[in-house]
Amino acid sequence: MKIRLKTDREIKLMREVNREVGKLLQELAKLVRPGITTKDLDEFAEEYIRKLGAIPTFKEMAKFPGCICTSVNNQVVHGIPSPTQVLKEGDIVSIDAGMQLNGYCGDSTITVGVGEISEEKKRLLEVTKQALALGIEQCVVGNRIGDIGYAMQTYVESQGYSIVREFIGHGIGKFMHEPPEVPSFGKKGTGLELKRGLVIAVEPIVNMGDYKVNILRDGWTVVTADGSLSAQFEHTVAITNEGPQILSLPD
Repeated sequence: MKIRLKTDREIKLMREVNREVGKLLQELAKLVRPGITTKDLDEFAEEYIRKLGAIPTFKEMAKFPGCICTSVNNQVVHGIPSPTQVLKEGDIVSIDAGMQLNGYCGDSTITVGVGEISEEKKRLLEVTKQALALGIEQCVVGNRIGDIGYAMQTYVESQGYSIVREFIGHGIGKFMHEPPEVPSFGKKGTGLELKRGLVIAVEPIVNMGDYKVNILRDGWTVVTADGSLSAQFEHTVAITNEGPQILSLPD
């Protein structure tokens, strides 16, 4: 698949679907509390998506066993929603949501605390969120893919954490995953030059310990190799002549 730059009309359509992803995550964050199961969150997400007339891309296109990914504590990505996974006070949960509407895809992730969380968990979330902001700052015409990853990696490592290497950002459009790859690590001034009309998902995944991960026997759930906590934030971003446009903001 070749890299395809989006027209202004396509970016407008992508803003519509990504706004809905942002709104869905906003609603899911409100539901997160001790005692709720990750399956409860998934059922809410599916009803929300289908009421829009949208397609739950994870479930129907990627054949993932859920409409959202719910990764708890040391789960890094692709946590499978389950009726037996009850969220507890002090947990953190990353919620990755995606859908297709009017032929275009939206993708975004948040990590939220369950009830009151520790200061170290709050710091992990803040560092991960800031890493995303720094990566998005580099999403300007003339910069390179490596500039995005470099900004995120150097900041995260300066805070004593690590960036996951095996799972990275990506182009997005009519398909959830399109070229180019967008690593959350890299060297400044290297990689593809960013051009107007490129739309990418920027998604740093930050581990409190080492960056190495393992995949569980279910074939989906990824966990930190050392059992440390992990957090993720993600936005879909359009490269424009006016600077980066975050498409997955809820309003």
